[in-house]
Amino acid sequence: MNEFLNNLLPKRAENEYKGYKFAEIVFLGIIIITIIRSLLHILLPDGGAQSIATINLNVEGNAVIISIFALWGLAQLIMGIFYVIIYIRYKNLIPLMYVFIFVEYLMRVIIGNLKPFETIGTAPGAIGNLVIVPLSLILLYFSLKKPSNIKRSGN
Repeated sequence: MNEFLNNLLPKRAENEYKGYKFAEIVFLGIIIITIIRSLLHILLPDGGAQSIATINLNVEGNAVIISIFALWGLAQLIMGIFYVIIYIRYKNLIPLMYVFIFVEYLMRVIIGNLKPFETIGTAPGAIGNLVIVPLSLILLYFSLKKPSNIKRSGN
């Protein structure tokens, strides 16, 4: 347990990643998706509320909905930039980032169930959230696990 915590919360942030390479590569993919998604929420005229999240904007107060989506995009952009910094400079914190990703997406699912709202379709995030929750736990495991370098002798 102590080794687990030391790997998850290292005493020093360094650029030495010890986990499986594919978990590092998937983290890069998550970074790219996070930044693209955030920019769409900021730059699309509807904040992606209707065009992506399938929320009906033909209601009073739709400007508030659009603004909230743009602000959410800003929060995602800040997180994406934080992920980029980790990826470039402090790779030994990638496992900790998987914990944050797990918590964020799990809470999206929980809050979505606690505070549901009607949509005119299925948003990609509704499906993506359900995929990322277990995937982030699997990637956390492989980002903490050191690959074995056992060489097999040829018989």
